[in-house]
Amino acid sequence: MAQIKSIILGATGLVGGALTQILASDPDYSRPVTLTRKPACQDITDNYVVDFENLDAAAAYFSGDVLFSCLGTTRRRAGSLEAQRRVDVDYQLQVAQIAQAQGVKHYCLVSSSGADATSKNPYLQMKGVLEDQVKQLGFERVTVMQPSLLLGPRDHLRVGEKIGSAILPLITLIPSLRAYRPIPGATVARKMAAQAKISGPAYEVLRLDEIFD
Repeated sequence: MAQIKSIILGATGLVGGALTQILASDPDYSRPVTLTRKPACQDITDNYVVDFENLDAAAAYFSGDVLFSCLGTTRRRAGSLEAQRRVDVDYQLQVAQIAQAQGVKHYCLVSSSGADATSKNPYLQMKGVLEDQVKQLGFERVTVMQPSLLLGPRDHLRVGEKIGSAILPLITLIPSLRAYRPIPGATVARKMAAQAKISGPAYEVLRLDEIFD
């Protein structure tokens, strides 16, 4: 069987970084293609530095079997809600549009538990909008991962997540709160890699328990 050609968006992040390592060592996958703002992962991937304000110029790089979209930021890092939306929605949607036009069949997105385009929470609203929009693009298959709080090493400190990662594992011992327990980013990455190797429905949403499974 031919190796799976993968493209990773967000390869320097928590989930994307773990996914890059997993795919690079998986014989079912060819050498991953990573698309980043700065040089990264060059020893184990075919890395291309792209200008996210001019993504059409990099269209030739968006060719493969599956696009893993792991990009994301916070309002604090982006500087404003509008700048966060640019990363969390606009960039990812444009990449998905280009990839679909380039013949990519499977789109696999890291979203969030509670994603809802009608949510009053700006973060969950952004995630829901992106989910709804990529569903309409015409990929043969769309897989959406909806993890809760992600655990793992980051290249920057997120104070809220640091506190949550310490408290939530204790709180979620209560059975009714189990659905909100945190999950290691590497666990999400492993599920994504495995999911892309098997057949599935045209549109599927994997929630927390299904990702842990």
